[in-house]
Amino acid sequence: MEILKIDGQLLVSKVGIQKAIEILSNAEVKPSLILVSGNRFIQNSLYKIAVDSIDKNKDFSSELLHTESKLLELTREILPVQHQSASLSYVRQQFNRVDDLCKGIQLLGEVSTKTIEAVKSFPALIQSHLLHAACIQSGLSAVWKDKAAVIENSIVIAPDEYQQMQCIHDWIKKDNLSFLIWSDGNIFSTADPVSVPQSRCISSLSFEEAMELLPPDQNILDAQTLSLASSHQLVLKTVNFHSIESDVTLIGNHQPKTEEMVTGISSKSGVALINLEGGGMIGVPGFAKRVFSTLHEAGINIILISQGASEHSICVAVEKEKAGSANQHLSDAFHAEIGNGIIQPVKVMPDVSIIGLAGENMRNHPGVSGRMFSALGRNGINILAIAQGSNERNISAVVNEKDRVKSLNVLHESFFGHTKKEINLFIIGTGNVGRKLIAQINAQQENLLTTQNLKLKVTGLCNSRKMLIDEGGIKLENWENQLLSGETSDLSQFSHSMLRMNLRNAVLVDVTANEKVPELYAQVLKKSMSVVACNKIAASDRFEKYKQLKNLALSYNSRFLFETNVGAALPVIGTLNDLISSGDEVKSIEAVLSGTLNYVFNHYDGSKTFAEVVKDAQDEGYTEPDPRLDLSGTDVMRKIMILAREAGNALEMEDITCHSFLPDSCTKGSVSDFYDEMKKHESHFRKLLDNANAAGAKLKFVAKFAEGKASVGLQHIQPESEMYHLYGKDNIVLFKTDRYDQQPLVIKGAGAGADVTASGVFADIMRTIKN
Repeated sequence: MEILKIDGQLLVSKVGIQKAIEILSNAEVKPSLILVSGNRFIQNSLYKIAVDSIDKNKDFSSELLHTESKLLELTREILPVQHQSASLSYVRQQFNRVDDLCKGIQLLGEVSTKTIEAVKSFPALIQSHLLHAACIQSGLSAVWKDKAAVIENSIVIAPDEYQQMQCIHDWIKKDNLSFLIWSDGNIFSTADPVSVPQSRCISSLSFEEAMELLPPDQNILDAQTLSLASSHQLVLKTVNFHSIESDVTLIGNHQPKTEEMVTGISSKSGVALINLEGGGMIGVPGFAKRVFSTLHEAGINIILISQGASEHSICVAVEKEKAGSANQHLSDAFHAEIGNGIIQPVKVMPDVSIIGLAGENMRNHPGVSGRMFSALGRNGINILAIAQGSNERNISAVVNEKDRVKSLNVLHESFFGHTKKEINLFIIGTGNVGRKLIAQINAQQENLLTTQNLKLKVTGLCNSRKMLIDEGGIKLENWENQLLSGETSDLSQFSHSMLRMNLRNAVLVDVTANEKVPELYAQVLKKSMSVVACNKIAASDRFEKYKQLKNLALSYNSRFLFETNVGAALPVIGTLNDLISSGDEVKSIEAVLSGTLNYVFNHYDGSKTFAEVVKDAQDEGYTEPDPRLDLSGTDVMRKIMILAREAGNALEMEDITCHSFLPDSCTKGSVSDFYDEMKKHESHFRKLLDNANAAGAKLKFVAKFAEGKASVGLQHIQPESEMYHLYGKDNIVLFKTDRYDQQPLVIKGAGAGADVTASGVFADIMRTIKN
């Protein structure tokens, strides 16, 4: 014998009813009993009408008529005209009964629980009646009863009500009884599918796991049914009506266990935390009992309990709408203690959610809670309270409601290996480097998804003119046209949107030289979102600000990465950090750190003027927008200062000696004036070249740091030096350390160019993933 329960959500349209009848007609074994639950939206509508009826001045007739008309229209759709009369009459009859109940409520000015339950039962009565009528018209033999009953050799269709569970209990004694449930979606998914699109149907559950993961927002399966099936060792089968062959969950005490550490993640919204604390609680017997008794007498259900071993505080979670009542009753119950100051006033935290991990495999499995809290912490999600059952089958955490969706996605990524990890990128800057970066991300997206199960999503783009934010992800094949149609650029609004969206694994990527963008870093890091900066301004700002950002990243489990500040994509800062963290000590740094200057002096051989060679470098994208930042040595000063700081030295720009080779007049005026002045001083630059040639050397702009002092300047480099053989836009860095004392550690390669700089930014983005 099979009992089938159908979610009333499935029977609100002609298509749904026809599909249900088609499946029943083709089934090899037809159910003996079909229980139809009421559509919860219609139930909620009738519930609201009943409650509002308490107001004697309230006219509920139009709302009731609106709900009735929907079911009358459905009746006309599913039945031929000549067979509609009886069903239309039945629907009207039931709504007349609802109308009578509501008028009684209005007359008395109060509503009882029994009356509310009666009103909420009407959708199940009507929908089961309509399903039966449609079955008869389709030639499927069935009998409708308003109470569950068994009739041999016939399908019985009845409304599903808890009151009928005793009847079902009697039928369980029959052999081969099974429960089948058709639901509007998966009842049991690894997480709420609305909040976590990557969630999947759970194939098998124990009854205990099912109890833990039973969603609160459905009315087709309840704890009583699970308990009943469990006590009789039955197998309960839930099916997603829309994918009836694939999305199936088998619930039973002997179902095969999943290999995952966690079976599923539950969540409950609309919750408030009530907290009591104070020294007067410590060692006082019966204190918790008084709390629970007070709430029990007030008719307030406790959802979660958390108490520290110190006994200094106790907090409970209740339904949000009961928070005010709970506050009042507890304040009254502990009025004396609060007045004496031995207990603090009751605190209420509204708008919180409960996130829970559940699964048989959690039992005796170390590290589950650590992994849970670590994943949430890395994403800046604050845990307000924790509760864990002694059976080790579940662990719950209370978080702010605004963090609920983010928490679910973070935990799903952490505990389910098949889940794609999603990185949300907010990129500021779409110049040469920004364009190359976007192109590289676009080219790598499919490969990263295939090889690393990693989804890189550009969620925000911003330049000096326009900005665009799309939580679903910006299509990178056509990003320029999309950005053109975006909003007017506003850095403050862009960062506000990033913080408000509160997405997991979010990274702010600064591919600009804009002084305003680094002002956003601190607030982003405080939200446990990472910052990847090609922009050198933050790392070369005052040491105090540089250190503040480093400390914020450390404190908030985020990353502040700026590898491309020195040497573009060369692993300079990363290597230096590895040396320091492994206990080595840097004695000196000697480097050619400007790809621009190296390009210029490698190509300046007298065949072109110095100004022409610099212009070529700018056209190739090797210089800053203002080439004087490179040629004056300012850019190199910043870079050596950053390396000195990363080595543990509190260096400022004024501490660095700069031996500039530019005439003073070249540093004044506009960029155009700069080029004009260089042309006037060609003899000066030619003399620098001739002197180097006469010494058998090459001109290199060298940065040095040793014994706490730093300097930059143009030098003659002899052939025996590691710096001599640098070509094009190459950079070179030589680290002398305790371990690399006789021979320095040398890092050499292309140190400028949009392509390589973009690849260095991309590499930093990938490092944030490994946070």
